[in-house]
Amino acid sequence: MTTAAEPTESTAFLPGGVELAYDTFGSPEADPLLLIMGLGGPMTWWDTGLCEQLAEAGFHVIRYDNRDIGHSSPFRSDERITLARLARAFVGLPTPAPYALDDLADDAAALLDHLGIDSAHVWGVSMGGMIAQTLAIRHPDRVRSVCSTMSTTGRRGVGFQHPTLLPALVIKKPGLEGYIERQIKGGRQIGSPGYPEPENEIRQRAIDTWHRGVSAAAVGRQMLAILTQADRTKQLGSLAIPFSVIHGLSDKMVHVSGGRATAEVVPGAEITLIKGMGHDLPRQLWPAFIKVVRRTADRAVTA
Repeated sequence: MTTAAEPTESTAFLPGGVELAYDTFGSPEADPLLLIMGLGGPMTWWDTGLCEQLAEAGFHVIRYDNRDIGHSSPFRSDERITLARLARAFVGLPTPAPYALDDLADDAAALLDHLGIDSAHVWGVSMGGMIAQTLAIRHPDRVRSVCSTMSTTGRRGVGFQHPTLLPALVIKKPGLEGYIERQIKGGRQIGSPGYPEPENEIRQRAIDTWHRGVSAAAVGRQMLAILTQADRTKQLGSLAIPFSVIHGLSDKMVHVSGGRATAEVVPGAEITLIKGMGHDLPRQLWPAFIKVVRRTADRAVTA
């Protein structure tokens, strides 16, 4: 649970009318580190305590809400993203999506423009890892290093999620209590069995997230962007930046094969596999995460 004071939130006005909510930690003179959250997660899922420890490790930390989430621009559309449409994309059938991971990566690059940052280290988790990879491919001059956590390459056959998890991603019960119930259930399904999070902390994060802004339609649109993503295997093989992968051996949302495949194709990539880690960022593992992110960034200095 976050106990430290939250920093002041700001808004970046990007080309095309997209607005991204963001905040920062640490000295602007430190190494810039852009944090990219995953599916349906606002920037506050990067715990304030973790961000402060990253700042103490020498980073100027930037976290933000992806478009369609939290305080960032909602995607204006009356189009429904049904479970049947998600299932069609899940099995690989052609399915149009309102926006793509390319668009989310371009948002990240535009945020750096807004902040006057030429290039940054990037840490992305889950969908955020996919965005980080895409950002490095589409805007290689903007990325100093990448840490891709509990993510995958976009190649079908690796990094898959168990099909029984798909319905759980769609909010069924209305209201705050329904959302809290889903978050608690989801924590049991995909959280780290070796580092279980107390239910009261999951509940409080769910309450905070709900009040920040939760949209079932937005989660569906982001899920469709994930399910229709391109295979980045070939492009990842051309990256020439320090790159690290972190993945839990107990991850049910993105199978560890996704992390392994990513590390195999990126030249010189480092991989850290953690026993008992699922699809979350357990507080007990923060020191290990920070060590990997810092070590990867330092490789950029000496490269």
